[in-house]
Amino acid sequence: MNREEIFNGLSKSPKVDVCVLGGGINGLSVFRELALQGVNVLLVEKHDYCSGASAALSRMVHGGLRYLENGEFSLVRESLVERDRLLKNAPHYVAPLPTTVPIFDIFSGLANGAVRFLGLTRRPSRRGAVAVKMGLGIYDFLTRKRALMPKHAFRGRRATLARWPALNPQIKSSATYYDAWVSQPERLGIELLKDGLSAGPHARALNYGELTLAAPGRFELKDGIRGASAAIEPGLIINATGGWIDIANGALFPATSKPAPLMGGTKGSHLIIDNPALMDALNGHMIYYENEDGRICILFPYLGKVLVGSTDIRVDDPETVRCEADERDYILQSLAFVLPDIRIRPEEVVFQFAGVRPLPASQDSFTGRIPRDHFCTFVDGAENGPPVLCMIGGKWTTFRSFGEMAADLALERLARKRHVSTGERAIGGGRHFPSDHDAWVHDVAAATGLSKARVHTLLARYGTDSTLIADFIAAGTDHALPHPYYSARELQFLIRNEVVEHLDDLLLRRTTLAISGELSLDMVDAALALLATEKHWPPAQAATERKRFLTLLVERHGVDEETLSVRNEQRSALCETTARSG
Repeated sequence: MNREEIFNGLSKSPKVDVCVLGGGINGLSVFRELALQGVNVLLVEKHDYCSGASAALSRMVHGGLRYLENGEFSLVRESLVERDRLLKNAPHYVAPLPTTVPIFDIFSGLANGAVRFLGLTRRPSRRGAVAVKMGLGIYDFLTRKRALMPKHAFRGRRATLARWPALNPQIKSSATYYDAWVSQPERLGIELLKDGLSAGPHARALNYGELTLAAPGRFELKDGIRGASAAIEPGLIINATGGWIDIANGALFPATSKPAPLMGGTKGSHLIIDNPALMDALNGHMIYYENEDGRICILFPYLGKVLVGSTDIRVDDPETVRCEADERDYILQSLAFVLPDIRIRPEEVVFQFAGVRPLPASQDSFTGRIPRDHFCTFVDGAENGPPVLCMIGGKWTTFRSFGEMAADLALERLARKRHVSTGERAIGGGRHFPSDHDAWVHDVAAATGLSKARVHTLLARYGTDSTLIADFIAAGTDHALPHPYYSARELQFLIRNEVVEHLDDLLLRRTTLAISGELSLDMVDAALALLATEKHWPPAQAATERKRFLTLLVERHGVDEETLSVRNEQRSALCETTARSG
């Protein structure tokens, strides 16, 4: 169902059972849950799907080891269950991640949990071996029945430095345990969207749309792309806008007295670094370490580069969030602490990103102590308007269970029953995921005429959904792009089938070209040419879109046009090498 069809349908029948505000991972999750139950549901996202906090996570799928210190045992238990479900339901994007904790003390950190239970706050201190051992023991206990990954193990100083010689030599020991990581969280969000839409015409979704208050109790949906508008009469509104919850409530449900804020988000910034010595120093592991101020930081191999983060700073306006120079300095300083002999040149930071953690409002003086759990609450809506359910908090790992929670409350309010469970439901390209990749690739290559190398790449990007893309590529005349591992037909498929409206949708979220540091200026222009052709844009509109994207890239991600131009030569050389090798 395209944009025009959505508005035509609303003009004929403006009533919907549920309107979900927010197309981040939690909004997409509750949309999918309700759609699969047959509920007439409409999802409205002001920007693009997974373009806010859901694109700015640390790329970890984890139980939350440090949450144990806050006493959030139920959250850790739930997170570990959902982590293991994602390993099964989305194996094309979620994979085990061996994680090593450098330990610099023995007994420190033991008192932190105790003062938390007493309702006190305390500046974080370095966690010693005993505290880490206790936390990992709880981790192992909570996953003992599933046992999908190895138990934790400790190493002494000598064995640790033998395996990771670049680590700070002041360490006393290390511990290794397993969590997981997600390669393409934005794509997984698109797959949740598709799963919900596949339930039938009762499920509709609109990116670049906005719900506005037309009059007390009356709402209007506006299309930010085509300019259309339509009245809408929701029976229930679910506010899943994350860091924007209070802002959305204030705009849609104005009250004479200002309610207490529900959200108290903090900003997390990350860097993507292209430094071979840093990559080698990790030895395939994530290093989960504490900076000198006690703040937890991470670094791990990500799409051929290294992801490093993050900060934890209170923010008031989620619209203006970006990685600032002082945050970048802080992250690089933390990296210098744990790996003191590795030097990072400015040009080796190939991408940066920041997002707002949707945390519940809290007066805690230390952001690391703010609860990471999630809950739903009904708030007073507009006069004579529908009830409003707000999804408060939440971490990326628990999106499915959080969506399930909100959907069950909505179903109860609508006097409807659940018919479909998503706990064991595979997501998108995780369906029928092959255990024997080579055999699967051989069959698809034989059926489509694509090379095995190309099919392997598609499988890594899209899971088993790559058969659709392989068929599409094979069905038409394809041509190479200024990147050795993408072609015109692949991007055309994404534009036509994944509601791509802007260049950043394609290059930041439907693909990993930008975040992986592989985006060149030539590739920007090639992608723009394809998008402009598909959208029938005149030259002036295409030029405006180019300027818009390049401005966003430099302001939000620290990548300027000069850097993209330098990459032209690097990409050209790689394309030539790839062509010569067949």
